[in-house]
Amino acid sequence: MSSANIVDMLIVEDTSQDLTLALRALGKANLISRIMSARDGEEAIEFIFCEGAFSDRKIEDGPKVVLLDLKLPKIDGLEVLRRMRTDSRTKHIPVVILTSSAQQRDILGSYSLGANSYVVKPVNSEEFAQAVRTLGMYWLTLNQPPPPRV
Repeated sequence: MSSANIVDMLIVEDTSQDLTLALRALGKANLISRIMSARDGEEAIEFIFCEGAFSDRKIEDGPKVVLLDLKLPKIDGLEVLRRMRTDSRTKHIPVVILTSSAQQRDILGSYSLGANSYVVKPVNSEEFAQAVRTLGMYWLTLNQPPPPRV
């Protein structure tokens, strides 16, 4: 694996303010070094599956975890999750749904498709930042990820 291309976390978030807060929170926790962001579901899929603008990547270079919003332009988060779970190379990558939706159909749909966790975004920006830091610390330092599949 080329360490320059390894990604620990992919944040799929279309709201600029939430993405900025998340990156700042991860930076304060010293977890920012190998983070990638995608602004819509299509970009996320291209990144995860090393297609389009990301065709020079190798799928085994990560991410180790995906923070995935549900309400995304082009392709929604549930479809991103569905595609990840139906591909043997990506089906074991942990996916944390981080969204503003507390609707039961979104929660059940996410878990039915294989989400590892579902977190409703706190409205308060400091609480949101703390939630992202906590998620980052757990998934990037405590969790034992599955080995890459190729």
